[in-house]
Amino acid sequence: MELFYLLLIIPILYLFFILWRWVTELRDKQCYILDYQCYKPSDDRMVGTEFCGEVIKRNKNLGLNEYKFLLKAIVSSGIGEQTYAPRIMFSGREECPKLEDGISEMEEFFYDSIGKVLSRAGISPHEIDVLVVNVSMLAAVPSLSSRIINHYKMRPDTKSFDLAGMGCSASLISLDIICNVFKSYKNKFALLVTSESLSQNWYVGNERSMILSNCLFRSGGCAILLTNNKALKHQAMFKLKCLVRTHHGAKDESYGCCIQKEDDQGRMGFHLSKTLPKAATRSFVDNLRDIAPKILPVLELLRFMVVSLVKKWNLRLGSAPKGAPQGPIKAGVNFKSGVDHFCIHTGGKAVIDGIGVSLDLSEYDLEPARITLHRYGNTSASSLWYVLAYMEAKKRLKEGNRVLMISFGAGFKCNSCLWEVVRDLGDGNVWKDEIDRFPPKTLLNPYLAKYGWIQDEDPSTFKFPDDFKG
Repeated sequence: MELFYLLLIIPILYLFFILWRWVTELRDKQCYILDYQCYKPSDDRMVGTEFCGEVIKRNKNLGLNEYKFLLKAIVSSGIGEQTYAPRIMFSGREECPKLEDGISEMEEFFYDSIGKVLSRAGISPHEIDVLVVNVSMLAAVPSLSSRIINHYKMRPDTKSFDLAGMGCSASLISLDIICNVFKSYKNKFALLVTSESLSQNWYVGNERSMILSNCLFRSGGCAILLTNNKALKHQAMFKLKCLVRTHHGAKDESYGCCIQKEDDQGRMGFHLSKTLPKAATRSFVDNLRDIAPKILPVLELLRFMVVSLVKKWNLRLGSAPKGAPQGPIKAGVNFKSGVDHFCIHTGGKAVIDGIGVSLDLSEYDLEPARITLHRYGNTSASSLWYVLAYMEAKKRLKEGNRVLMISFGAGFKCNSCLWEVVRDLGDGNVWKDEIDRFPPKTLLNPYLAKYGWIQDEDPSTFKFPDDFKG
């Protein structure tokens, strides 16, 4: 009998051991944001209507048709007059950049934002265990992460990663790397540094598909401090719930829709093709399909299944009208049932509008992305954090709220993740000194009022007016 009980107890104890190990591993796989710092360049790097006019006029490769195209693009871009450009633009050397320009642009951001976030969190650079840096269009030797390690004299066993060529979705790819490192090591600190170097990537040609990027991209960056130490959870701002990455690089059309290349004259630039909206939509739909079951209530998923079955049944019966107009693709799922706030990449007005229609979002939901695009422009992979900071500054983020981040990038990729707000937030980060000014009464760009006369010019007699300074 004693042998019987012994044989019975052993598997029960083993089961408890397996359960205990699972709970322990789950605890150690947590990922928290302790703090983050968005970069705000100095006012002498601010880009207004006058300065943009000067930069455009400096490009002698542009003709009247290109000026008209730029006017239309800038007016409809959603970008305001307080975005920032790299210093090389203000010295008029965008046609002949040096490697030093790109490195100094990044170092100016690094040493401002990293220093601030570490100081505010009370963390020494010597305590950083993992460093991930993503700057898509600048590769330097030594690497950018090495420059940071050297400047802050970090430990020799700091695990460093540099990401290049990942585009605007690189922040969440960097986050995924950190999460995977956290799975193998307990109680660690990680620093995620995300930005884009524009100094060497200003297009000075006249190819329309490559001029467009000049209208959208602006300087910015963000340093994020993360940990998997559960003892620090009450000090944290956000807790990561899940992350989903979708990559359509195997599709030729998606791969080539957003690519760095040279034009016919050998001038380097960033080509945005007409197939970009289609590629973005496909990757977005696939990403939503993967993340929806992870973040939405069971009842909402069941409702969606029932509605989908009814629609399919009606189609089989032929009750659906033929030739009905096809509008923008909608998710069909009520994401608001599992998400409180939407942190959308500021890829452009069309990107924000498209996501808004697809997810049936209100203007209140889209306001953070719209205002971020207006104030800071498209700061590439760091744009998500400016949007998040806007929500914080507006005191929207309350304990228990869930924030869905959505980003797109060359390749073509769509990445998303869900954060849970750990405590009430309201500091505002980069917005705190000016948040009362937003949203403004209008987001209309003043370019049309100043340069609208270009639309009426005759190509055969076109010349800038004598009093034209911009």
